[in-house]
Amino acid sequence: MNDILQELLPVALSGLSVLLTALIGSAAHTAKRRWGLDIEARHRDALHSALMSGIRAGLERGPNEAAEVLIREAVDHAKASVPDAILRLGPNDQVLQNLARSKLASVVGGLIQ
Repeated sequence: MNDILQELLPVALSGLSVLLTALIGSAAHTAKRRWGLDIEARHRDALHSALMSGIRAGLERGPNEAAEVLIREAVDHAKASVPDAILRLGPNDQVLQNLARSKLASVVGGLIQ
């Protein structure tokens, strides 16, 4: 009986090793997918918050300033305040301007199109 256990032990350990490797790989993949999405959401929220801060700061300087100046300032503010979010999400200037235009419209009640 002892001889059979000695023969089966390496096979059992090898099988257990394969099973544990698969479980660890699956857990790592799930964790990466879950936290990767969380990180992207935080970057996206930070970008939107920075654009809103830029719009508000521009409006405080003078509500009669042209919308394009406010949008440009909001984009510049976002680039300066959340560079990691912009790097991670990769929006081009047109996308940032469109987002800022949308934020400006929400701040001023939809008056600027």
